[in-house]
Amino acid sequence: MLTRFAPSPTGDLHLGHAYSAVLAHAAARAAGGKFLIRIDDIDGSRSREAYVGASLADLAWLGLDWDGEPLRQSARRGDYAAALDRLRARGLVYPCFCTRADIAASLSAPHGPSGAIYPGTCRDLAAAERERRMVAQPHCWRLDTAGAVALVGDLAWEEQGQGPRPADPLAHGDIVLARKDAPASYHLASTLDDAMLGVSHVIRGADLIAATDVHRLLQALLDLPTPVYRHHPLVCGADGQRLAKRDAAASLASLRAAGIDGRALAGDLLGQRLPTGYSLRMP
Repeated sequence: MLTRFAPSPTGDLHLGHAYSAVLAHAAARAAGGKFLIRIDDIDGSRSREAYVGASLADLAWLGLDWDGEPLRQSARRGDYAAALDRLRARGLVYPCFCTRADIAASLSAPHGPSGAIYPGTCRDLAAAERERRMVAQPHCWRLDTAGAVALVGDLAWEEQGQGPRPADPLAHGDIVLARKDAPASYHLASTLDDAMLGVSHVIRGADLIAATDVHRLLQALLDLPTPVYRHHPLVCGADGQRLAKRDAAASLASLRAAGIDGRALAGDLLGQRLPTGYSLRMP
């Protein structure tokens, strides 16, 4: 078994991150496997080096050890570009010049699991217009999801303890694979990284269940292995909402500063015993 924890260095880790990391670490160690760290620092505008060190310090405070050096997504830009080129060569991606405001203003933009579904405005632009606009306008790259699904057919993935479940990537519309300000989206980078690392079991929050449908499609298109997935409940605050990095009171740094024993906290989280005011819920 090989599991991973993948913090984004855009803020302090909180109890929700700790719960996910503890579960992934415990699963690997119980099976005599490996536990890896991946630093999701592909977002150059928001990632901060200080948060890399802080995240690793938080994990060590929890008593978690990891195998090898942490992988940095920022070092894998060439691999993401190569995967995008493979999809481009098959006519499965296209440049999109729309802004978020353009999409929000479109009356033909229904909502799916990830929010507003892209209405396909740029999908059928003439080749000459695409080339002209690519020179002058910022653009992302979107997957032609319907075209991709037509190539691979029905897909499924395994939720640990529940068996196979059908994937529905069409519900997400034409997702972004490379952003205007980053060489890869979360979907593309995470899927490629898990395959490269040999991750056998992806253990992550239940808010990413729907995203797994997209990742399964990318695995099929790029001939990548499919890990087993385990989506766990989310740590929520007193208001019933899942924690975010802005929730300073739940940050591991604040808990450490308050004198909390990190190893004891990790044991409590593994036993689903949360500090007062916090709870585990499925979205």
